This record gives sequence, C-alpha cells and structure tokens, in this order.
Amino acid sequence: MASRELSHYVALTANQHGDITGWNDACTALFAREAPSTLGTPVAGLLAEASRPAFHACWAESSTRCDLSQVHILRGDGSEHPAELLLSPAFNDAGVLAGCVLLFMAEPDNSETALVGRMPLSTVIDVLPGTFYVLRQDGSFVLWNKTLEQVVSMSSQEMTHANALDMFDLAEKRIIAEKIRDVFNRNVPVFIEANYLDKFGRGTPFLLCGARIEVHGRHYLCGMGLDITQRRHQEENLRLRERALHATSNGLVITRCAGDDNPIEYANPAFERITGYSADEVVGRDARFMGEPDLDKAERAQLREAIRERREVNVILRNRRKDGEIFWNDLTVTPVVDGRGKVTHFIGVINDITAIKKHTADLEHEVNHDALTGLANRNLLWDRLEQAIHLAQRNKTLVATILIDLNGFKQINDTYGHEAGDAVLIVVAKRLQSSVRESDTVARLAGDEFVLVLANQPSLRYTLRMIERVRVSLNRPVTVKNIEIEVGGSMGVAVYPHDGMGALELVRSADVAMYHAKATKRNEVHFFSSDMKSTTEAKQKMEDDMHAAIDANELFLLYQPKVCLRSGRIQGLEALLRWRHPQQGVMLPSAFLSEAEENGMIIPFGMHVLEEACRFMRRLRDAGRPDLPVSINVSYREYARPHYVADLGAALRSSGMAPELLELELREAGLNTNHHLGLEVLSQLKEIGVARSVDAFGDGMSDLSFLQKLPLSHLKLARRAVHQISADAGSGALAKTLIDVGHNLGLPVIAKGVETRMQMDFLKASQCDEIQGLYFSEPLTEQALGELLALSTPA
Repeated sequence: MASRELSHYVALTANQHGDITGWNDACTALFAREAPSTLGTPVAGLLAEASRPAFHACWAESSTRCDLSQVHILRGDGSEHPAELLLSPAFNDAGVLAGCVLLFMAEPDNSETALVGRMPLSTVIDVLPGTFYVLRQDGSFVLWNKTLEQVVSMSSQEMTHANALDMFDLAEKRIIAEKIRDVFNRNVPVFIEANYLDKFGRGTPFLLCGARIEVHGRHYLCGMGLDITQRRHQEENLRLRERALHATSNGLVITRCAGDDNPIEYANPAFERITGYSADEVVGRDARFMGEPDLDKAERAQLREAIRERREVNVILRNRRKDGEIFWNDLTVTPVVDGRGKVTHFIGVINDITAIKKHTADLEHEVNHDALTGLANRNLLWDRLEQAIHLAQRNKTLVATILIDLNGFKQINDTYGHEAGDAVLIVVAKRLQSSVRESDTVARLAGDEFVLVLANQPSLRYTLRMIERVRVSLNRPVTVKNIEIEVGGSMGVAVYPHDGMGALELVRSADVAMYHAKATKRNEVHFFSSDMKSTTEAKQKMEDDMHAAIDANELFLLYQPKVCLRSGRIQGLEALLRWRHPQQGVMLPSAFLSEAEENGMIIPFGMHVLEEACRFMRRLRDAGRPDLPVSINVSYREYARPHYVADLGAALRSSGMAPELLELELREAGLNTNHHLGLEVLSQLKEIGVARSVDAFGDGMSDLSFLQKLPLSHLKLARRAVHQISADAGSGALAKTLIDVGHNLGLPVIAKGVETRMQMDFLKASQCDEIQGLYFSEPLTEQALGELLALSTPA
C-alpha cells in the first residue's frame, strides 16, 4: 500500500457494545481487510494486542471524553503499523450513548510540534496542576479534569450531573453566576478568587479564570483554576505582620540602603507617636535628621560605623521630637539581606526609654540621697570622701571631715512632735548646704547626725573660717509654725592627712571628736587629737569585753529583798546585775551600764538579765520556796525597740513562769522622754500581766498629770529622797511628799537605799509600804538568799 493512501483519515462506526457497524473505503486500504469480513466484529480486533488495554480504557470513558490515542493497528497480513485514534461518542434523541465514530490516521506527521499538537486533550488536562473545565451556559460540565474531581470530592459519574454554581457558597454563587453571564453574553474574560466547596462543605481557595470558545456554532466557557491556599496563608501572614508592625509599641522604620544616605521607606504608627512626625513627613528622608549632633557623640560614631560595615548595632542616644523635646532612644538597627546576600535595607527599632531613664535617675538619687532632706546619704558620702582624698593627694591639699550631732533633738521631737523635728532637719540641711561650696558635700548620716566633706582645702586657716561659718549658721533658731526652736550642734573635725589616710578612718576620727564636743554639753567644735584616740580605743576595748562577757558567762545576778514595813516579811526581790570582769574583778552597774547604754550593749545585757531572772524564779519554785515577785530594771533604749513586749512575753512562756511574778522598773526620766511610747509599753505590759513600777520617782522633774495616766503597779522612791532623812527637822519632807503623792495615785510606794534605823522608822511613820537597802540586807547570791528565806519562813 502506498504511503500516500495510508496518510488519509479513515472512519468506521461501532455500536455501544464496541462492535463494528460500518466503515469507509479508506478502512479497507488501511487494514487490508474487506468490509464484510469485519462488520459485526469487535473494534479491538483491529488493534495489536499491546494497544487493546488502552483502547478498552478509552472506550469506557468515551461518553465523556473525546481524545486522541496512540495505537498500533493489526493489518490483515498480520503486520502492525502505528496510528492515531480519535473516539467521538454518538448519542440518540434521548441522550443515551448509541455508539462511537472512530477516526484513524496512519503514518502521521511525527515532528515534535505535530506530536505534541496531536496529544490527547484528556492527557493534557489531567496533568495540569490546576482545575480545567468546559461549561455550558447553564453551568453544567461538558469537560473537566481529574484535579477538579479531587477538589470537589466527586466521581466522574457525579460530575456528569453536577453544576458549577453548586460548588460555591451562597454569597459567592451570585458573583460567579454574574461572571458566567458576562462570559457568554459579552465575551468578557473572567478572573475571580473564590472558594471551591467539596460535597462535604470544605472550602479551598482558587483563582479562577475563563473565556468563551465556539464549537460548531455553540458557545462554551473554557476555564482553569489555580489553588491559592499557600498564597492566602502568605498573604495572611503578611497582613498579620503588618498589623503587628502597626500595633507594636516600639517605633519601626525601614530604610533603603543607598550609600551614605539611607532614606526612610516605612514608618509605623508607634514611630509617629514617639517622634511626633507623620509617616508622610519622614518617608524619603534620612533618619539622622532627628539626631542631636552635640549629644552622645561616641554612640553616634558607633552607629555610623555599624551601618557602614552593614552589621547589627544597638545604641542608646538622644534624639529630638518634632516639638523640640529631647527623648532617650534605645535604637537597634538590623540589616536586611536579599537572596544574593546583599544588604538592601535596614530595620530600625526605636524604643522611647525617657521615662525609664528618668525613673533610673530618680532611683539613683533615692539610693544615694536622704529622702527627707535631699542630702547625700551614707552611700554617696563614702564615694565623695574618697574622691576628695584622691584630689587632695594630687593637689597636695587638705580634706576636712566634720561630723555634726544636733543637741537636744530628741527633746524637740518629744516637745513639738516629729513633724516639727523633720522641719528642723530640713532647715538645718539647707543651712549647711548654703554654708559650704558646691564642690563640698553635705550628707545626713543618720537621725540628727550630719557629715560635711570640705574638699581641696588650701590651709587649716581657710578650713577654720568655713567651720565658723557653718557653726554660726547652725546655731540660729529655727521657726516652725510661728514657734522659735533653739538648734545647736556638737561638731567633731578630722583633717586629711593628719587624722587619717582613708575615708573610714577620717569619719571615725571626726566621730570621736564629736563625742568629746558633745560631752561638754555646749555647742562646741572639737578637732581630733591623739588623746581622743586613746579614749576611743578604751571605749572600743570596753565594748569588745562586753560582747565577750555574755559568751563567757561573766554576768551574774544578785538579789536584794524587799521588806513589808507592816509585817516585816519579805515581799519580793530585785535582781541586780554584776560583771565578773577577768582583769578588773567584780564590777558594779555604775561602772559599765552607762557605756552599755551608749554602745547599745544594754539590749543584750537586758535580755540576759530577763532570761536569768526567769530561770531563777523557776529554781525557787522547784526548791519548794514560796513564789516571790522579782523586779528588774529596764532602760529606755531597751523598751523603745520594736517588739520588746512580744519578746518579753515569749521569754516568760519559754520559762513557764507566771507573768505576775515579774516586775519591770522603768525610770521616770525615760518615760518623760517619750510620753506616747511610755504609755503604750506600760499598757502592753499590763495586758500580759507583768507588774510595772516607776523607778527613781522624784529624782528629777515629775509630770504628775502624765504619771496619773500610766497603768502602774508601784512607785519606787529615788535614793536621793531616802538619803535626805536625818535627825534634822524637816529633813524627810521630800520623801513624805513623794509617799503621799504615790498614795494619792492609789499606788504602793517602795523606798530603796534604806541604810539606817532612823530612815526606816521615818518611812514607816510616813506610811511607806516597802523598803529595801543595806539596813535589812545587802544584795545576796542565790545560795545566801536561799538560807535567808529558810530562816524567815515559818516552821
């Protein structure tokens, strides 16, 4: 057969079962078979064995597909030849498949262009990454690919009866219908984003496009769709990031990397709020326009170098807002690199830390300055004094350290109130500052103690003139609420390098000199000397010995009986402290208690006395002795500390002793120091059941109206009043008066220091209730007291 003859299209028909029902003459030439021998036989018999499976697959889908297939035909002489087959379905009037028309083309053009051009349409559309469809005007499908079936979760059979509009929700359906009408009626191509809904209601976003095509005078919509799920996620992420950029409280700017200048391309709302500039005002400008060139030069140089080297940098510097206000800017600049590693932009993060800077400065001031007066506090004092010493070393000059303690300040607080005391401290602080130079330092050390550091003093004569100016300023009265309050102070001076080479040594020397000035009871100025140092060392030695006394159990108690003048029986005991010093022997309280008051050791001493007295009372009870109340002396410094009564109650509970067996003796002078505190402490003692008495009543000025308010158990006469009793007429008037006052207040009166029969007789005649003293018994050890109690206890 000639190639020209084999190159023509040949056609044959087959029924719905695939049996040949007719063919043209070209078929005879192509297949080398006569028509009578092939009519009624299966079409598959015309194909080589290897092509039959693919043919059967195409035949099964022939009702919905019209595709070219590559096959090999089987000629009558048994030879095989390549050909292309096109199946075209034929339907009857009822729309039912009646058969197919099969078109063969033998020996086609096998050029690359021809081969690709003759590829079956089904093969092409099924490999498309998106959906492909051909729609009728009513929205039904003429053709579609497998991708569309997968997206809408439908089978081929279901797609035959499906409508494109049913694949969208109600809102999008109306828009899609309008677009389809535009395609058919106006021949307008369509592009739209919509969500395909599968038959389960799950949506997938797609970008859909379509255009009108014409086939044999009929119009169809041919279109495609691309899944834009990933793009939607990317867009959402971009929107989220943009919202984050807009919502962040930090200012953000994006600048283009353009050589020396880096013009702003983006600024967020926080940047506008921080700087006062709108985005429109700054876009295109280099961010340096807000800078203050004269401020933070090192930081700006660091920033310029980092930008030049295209690296990240963080600096804190000051910029100027649009309104001219300076603000602190914590700036981080980060380079942005493109896909080729080139820096194209910079991102600047601006954080306004002006408030933090101010707060930090306030905190620093608070840490280094006194809250009441605004003066330097102890922290700043040491720093300034060290600086002054370094300056003096370099300049060969002097540094004067002056420690000032206000005289009678406690009395000012007690008389006029703490508000007045605070007002006095504030005025004194201002006067001290105005009396020295700006280069000098005035510090409040504690309470009513001030320290002056006079730096870079050229001579001692110059220092003396400054000290005199300070002294005159300090001694002027202070007016508070129209009341003139006398103010004075004792001043101790130490001079570098004569009195100390370091800050601590200078302050200690000035402190020693101040205490010597204070001992004079006048507003004097004392300069430190070596003699003072010896006294101070002795005081320090005494304090060290006191610490060791408790640990070495060197403290012990003696007990002096209190005797009832009516019955002659022992009514109670007073515990008296003694110190068995390893070098000085047994020391009486007068030899060490005043020093203990001054250095604070009176507090641990007092707690030791309390605990030992409680243990003593417990031992008396365990020995079968009658319960006798024991009194102990308590100083103002002891009961003025917080939680004193609570600690005392805990000690009593720990010993198991009844509170009424303990009596505390408080000196009248201490109670007058702070009326409110004295009343509060005595009231708390009464609540827990401890007896209370005023010691040394009549030893000084008595405030009877205040005394009347106090919840007391006893009054104890001052030793001075008892010692005035003699054979002279009227010699016991003070004692008699004090006894009467006590009785008028409803309180029993105890006289101490009774040493003669005359004193005892006078006190008994004056109705005094109890006495104690050498006339009856000296202070006794616990063993001697036990023997005395055994003798005085009735058999």
